[in-house]
Amino acid sequence: MYSGKELWKGIIPFQLEEVRVSDHRVIETYPDLPVNLYASLVQTADRLPDKLAVSDDCGHTATFSELLDKADRFAAYLKSEVGVKRGDRIAVMLYNSLEFGVAFLAISKLGAVAIPFQTKYREVEIHSLLSKAEPAIVLTDPYYEQWFAPCREAGKPVVVCGDIHSGYGFEGMEADPALAPENEGRMTDDALMVFTSGTTSQSKGVVIKNFNIMHAIVSYQITLRMTEDDIAVIPVPMYLITGLIALFGLFVRIGGTVYIQQFFDADAVLSCVRDHHVTFVHASPTVFSLLLEKADSYPELPSLTKFACGSSNMPKEKIRQLYRWVPQSAFHTVYGLTETTSPGTIFPVGAATSPYIGSSGIPIPGMNYRIVREDGTDADPGEVGTVMLNGANLLDSYYQMDTPLLKDNWLDSGDLGYANEAGYLFIVDRKKDMINRGGEKITSFDVENEIYQIEGVVDAAVVGIPDEKYGEVPVAVVKTKPDFKLTADEMRAYLKTRLASYQVPAIIRFMDEIPVTPNGKVNKKYIRTLF
Repeated sequence: MYSGKELWKGIIPFQLEEVRVSDHRVIETYPDLPVNLYASLVQTADRLPDKLAVSDDCGHTATFSELLDKADRFAAYLKSEVGVKRGDRIAVMLYNSLEFGVAFLAISKLGAVAIPFQTKYREVEIHSLLSKAEPAIVLTDPYYEQWFAPCREAGKPVVVCGDIHSGYGFEGMEADPALAPENEGRMTDDALMVFTSGTTSQSKGVVIKNFNIMHAIVSYQITLRMTEDDIAVIPVPMYLITGLIALFGLFVRIGGTVYIQQFFDADAVLSCVRDHHVTFVHASPTVFSLLLEKADSYPELPSLTKFACGSSNMPKEKIRQLYRWVPQSAFHTVYGLTETTSPGTIFPVGAATSPYIGSSGIPIPGMNYRIVREDGTDADPGEVGTVMLNGANLLDSYYQMDTPLLKDNWLDSGDLGYANEAGYLFIVDRKKDMINRGGEKITSFDVENEIYQIEGVVDAAVVGIPDEKYGEVPVAVVKTKPDFKLTADEMRAYLKTRLASYQVPAIIRFMDEIPVTPNGKVNKKYIRTLF
């Protein structure tokens, strides 16, 4: 077992204490954690009342005292006018905005459970999630109001936010804070439920508790050395765990300023970095690829000191490109899942100049991981096996689902990886994406990393497709720089000098864009259908 408590010793100062959170679970977490994110906001507003907390691209701003007041007033409205009770599940379908943050904080104060719905989903997908989540109340942007007509017909309150482009969306939905004076949330309460895997039958509702959230947030704070002087842009959806916890929640805790963007646009993100002296960007590899395409237009971004990147494999060459562009900024690879409330492991220093580049770092304090063989025994350093996770920010359960993935407070991540002698985790592939060509195992990440070495390649993805002779063969989709001349034969000739012949993609197709999921991850399931 690889312990974050042991591996971070000597790197950062921290303390952990044992806390019993249920009859069957004791965690190691930080002393004196706020009971929930609302309590953390109260502390920050007391410390930094007049500091800018949030600015969104609809023109809305709030200091920390104003953010607290808005959360208090909306919580009072939800309690006194809508009838929200402690433990109620509230579906939230809002765009990135100040209102999204206010809603989450108000729900936190009331001890209710927020269920963020993806604004990229179609109506039929939302109806599928409604049947799984069974919310008591819906909070929605007006664009989606008609989608929730069945909820109204069933007698469930549907709260419709005002047009956020015309003014503050909760105008008229604020009540006297005296109507909801107390923070009703408790450390062990369910606070958030996030659905994974879209709306398929495999979709799981990840139930996240307040202690999961606060442990994750403080882990980011101390491992990335975040302070109130930090400034961030939120370039990813707030309905994702990264946007909500690793950015918005983190900055509520530290007292930094966040600039919220409704939709991702590379120029808008980089202009925000330049104009508002942003110090921190946390995003997916897809977002970083799109930002890199704009590097020549933004040659100097001196305020940037930290990058964090999770959700999927970040090729080593992309990390080096970022370093060449913004050399003063440390790149911290993050490995985590919705089930770990975002962080599982974090690269403790700048990865670009580390001998361990390509690793996802070491487990955060209070988190442990194991690499196990198929027979369940622990693998040796360097030996590939299944990544198992355990720790304070790991979920307790899936909503109304028993699954062998979660057993004795250890989670089968579904990822394959190995640990080196220093305890650094290296992810090699998702189990489902491992390619088996006639008995030869091919990890898609290995092939993708070599493709990225080819001049002119911007993005790439490798998947396995059925083959009559070998059972399965690797194929690739590739995006190149505009007007760059590169053929599939040229790529294969290069790859044959770098890879075993069975690893070289049998087919290479060029695309204008690599398909991604609503979560911003490469959509390998869809890519397979293209072949």
